[in-house]
Amino acid sequence: MKPKADIVMVDIIQQIRATFPFELSEEALCAESCSYGCPKKLLEYLHMEITEWEKRLENGEAPNLNDIKNLSKTSRKIYKILEKNNLVNTR
Repeated sequence: MKPKADIVMVDIIQQIRATFPFELSEEALCAESCSYGCPKKLLEYLHMEITEWEKRLENGEAPNLNDIKNLSKTSRKIYKILEKNNLVNTR
């Protein structure tokens, strides 16, 4: 049995919240040069995206597979940039 799309989206959002350093201060995010992209802006964007999806899920909207794919793809790309900027643990 396939999982429901809204449950998958909630799981992805929980994984993002657990993995990404949203709690880092601006000083920590901007301590080094942003040679691979601005970590502060990327985290703000990702936080905005997941907050929007949390509200949409709360209102009963169900994501489609493309929505899930897009959020996953975006979070992977941002994670790679944060990794290059030494802001997340490497695997």
